[in-house]
Amino acid sequence: MDRLDTLRLFTRIVERGSFSQAAAELGIPRATATHAIKALEQRLGARLLERTTRQVRPTLDGRAFHERCQRILADLEGAEGALSMPSADPHGTLRVDLQGSHASLVILPRIAEFHRRYPRIALRISSGDRLVDLLGEDIDCVVRAGQPRDSSLVARRLAALPEVICASPDYLERAGSPRHPDELLKHQAVGFFATGSDNRYPFTLEVDGTVREYPAAGWITVSDAAHYSLCALQGCGLIQVPRYHVEDYLRDGRLRQVLGDWPCPALPVSVLYPYHRQLSPRVKVFVEWLVALYAERFPD
Repeated sequence: MDRLDTLRLFTRIVERGSFSQAAAELGIPRATATHAIKALEQRLGARLLERTTRQVRPTLDGRAFHERCQRILADLEGAEGALSMPSADPHGTLRVDLQGSHASLVILPRIAEFHRRYPRIALRISSGDRLVDLLGEDIDCVVRAGQPRDSSLVARRLAALPEVICASPDYLERAGSPRHPDELLKHQAVGFFATGSDNRYPFTLEVDGTVREYPAAGWITVSDAAHYSLCALQGCGLIQVPRYHVEDYLRDGRLRQVLGDWPCPALPVSVLYPYHRQLSPRVKVFVEWLVALYAERFPD
């Protein structure tokens, strides 16, 4: 194997945690992979991988070398993609992680259109609301709602979604409808938290020109957007969601909006990706497709 192929092999072993899986994905015998990594460690004079019966992990030197390998390979891919003819026909595997409701309600219903436009791109899509490690999990980009917190990623704004506070008629008949944001403190709420965190998101409203937060107290808390709306339909309490999540329920009366005189701050939605992936032709065309898709779906 030449040096470039060895770097690709090493990064794949780190990302998969397995010699066998990395070798299979690259179409080489496991013995060849083992020999290539031994030769690489001898050439560098450093141990890069810790091998156990169950898993392969990078050493401290291995982690530092892995980060440099990723930048080298990404720069090479970007340079080739920028100069190749034509870049309008990108190919290869694109790994994407989508927040659940955006996957099911916005992106996946139109994903066949992306495939027809770029048939040589193979999509590998995971979904959920958890925070993902883009580098460690070898993910090219993610779509997330909320303010981006990781400054090491490129963030491209897709939309700013209007939100509503609502509840089922059954709940409002039992508890009454709040007439001022301060009355939220007396109501039951369906709590929502991000996977891996115990923090419940509060209600947020603009009151007298200032965004104010109100704790969401209640007896049930969930981490899935679909479950969040379902609990509201069952009369478990108030929820605050992007309007498009519950448009049908508001239209047919299964949910009712409250506190409509106090606007909720718009919820930003962004696509995020590592800096070294911004020159990848696959990432570029997918991001541009997302921008156009969200502009069409949420024109305001």
